[in-house]
Amino acid sequence: MEIEIIAVGGYDEVGRNMTAVRCGKEIVIFDMGLRLDQLMIHEDAEVDEMHSLDLIKIKAIPDDTILQNVAGSVKAIVCSHGHLDHIGAIPKLAHRYKAPIIATPYATELIRQQISGERKFGVSNRLFALKAGQRYTLSPNLVLEFVRTQHSIIDTVTPVLHTPRGAIVYACDFKFDRSPVIGEPPDFARFRQIGKEGVLALIVESTYIHRPGRCPSERIARDLVRDVITSFEDDKNGIVVSTFSSHISRVKTIAECAHEIGRKPVFLGRSMEKYSVTAEQMKFVSFPSTASVFGNRKTVDRVMRRMMKEGKDKFLPIVTGHQGEPGSILTRMALGDTPLTVGKGDKVLFSANIIPNPMNVGQRYRIEQFIRKAGGRIFEDLHVSGHAYREDHYEFLQMLNPQHIIPAHADLKMTAGYAEFAGDLGYTANNDVHPMQNGQRLLIK
Repeated sequence: MEIEIIAVGGYDEVGRNMTAVRCGKEIVIFDMGLRLDQLMIHEDAEVDEMHSLDLIKIKAIPDDTILQNVAGSVKAIVCSHGHLDHIGAIPKLAHRYKAPIIATPYATELIRQQISGERKFGVSNRLFALKAGQRYTLSPNLVLEFVRTQHSIIDTVTPVLHTPRGAIVYACDFKFDRSPVIGEPPDFARFRQIGKEGVLALIVESTYIHRPGRCPSERIARDLVRDVITSFEDDKNGIVVSTFSSHISRVKTIAECAHEIGRKPVFLGRSMEKYSVTAEQMKFVSFPSTASVFGNRKTVDRVMRRMMKEGKDKFLPIVTGHQGEPGSILTRMALGDTPLTVGKGDKVLFSANIIPNPMNVGQRYRIEQFIRKAGGRIFEDLHVSGHAYREDHYEFLQMLNPQHIIPAHADLKMTAGYAEFAGDLGYTANNDVHPMQNGQRLLIK
């Protein structure tokens, strides 16, 4: 059986991830993601109403037209977790393939919500929720397995495609958190067993391959956040925290710390509402009884007016905008465009890193200057990553012992860095470790 890897998106960049794996005449697609910074450049882009070809043109979604030249039928679209750079293009592309969309339960619900908001295309693909530890038979030759792992969003897995020639492991976004805040540690025993059974190819993220050591546990971030928030128990100034709205473990920590110091945690923003409400309804998390959630802009402004009236010291807003995104709540607060403003002595906590591209760096710098000008005090780096570091990758390779490695989920500098790392372990570039670019195809011999 011929095995071919097709790099559709996410190989020249961080974002719009999409990889196709052809096994004989059968194709399995992994991920269909957005590239969010490309949408920010085009501020007038109404994604829900745009055609997929226009979004491909501005490099916001993967250019899947290359699959028209690949002989075979798509058996499944597989997503490992619910981040937009992995599922955000499904409403625009999935309808082209007569195949089910298979994802974890939480990601499946997020995909369902996305599809319901799509106004250009009708997406009728069957949605199938597969839990970690379960298998799904795609055909007599192909079996899909979800192996439990950890990341910066709940209910993340590493998909494994079992073929007659060995397993193909798709590990684009993972960390080896042995003491997570929500959920169980990665299933190391199963990874080791898959390694013994035989791994033909590992398609693996390269995002932080340059960072030495291991990625710290989410419990470290929990302690950092708690140390800062609880130290202001008697403070009468405002405290505002911004983090990734999809990072439910972090949002849970912030809400619990607010509750501990007698402040009501208030989740503000559409994405905060979407991710947190969905997670609580699906019983992945339980927030403090004092927590409340508001997504609609008019409702958010009304709640902010109430906070100003009753006193900032009674509430702790958890908001979007840590990248300085235009229109986000923190950006609007910094610019004075909301009823709740940042004043002298107020604390603004960033429980998120700056996603490393020039636009984000510039936007974040801008809102920080406005916050400081208003007299606000900034606390940064209350965060740990959701991505594997160099020693985590070393451990992963020791467990899986793959015959071939395809570095992905990164720009060319990062994938080249992974190839160099793998070279230290005995792999050879273009022989058994294969840095690729978008649009390239690799026949695994």
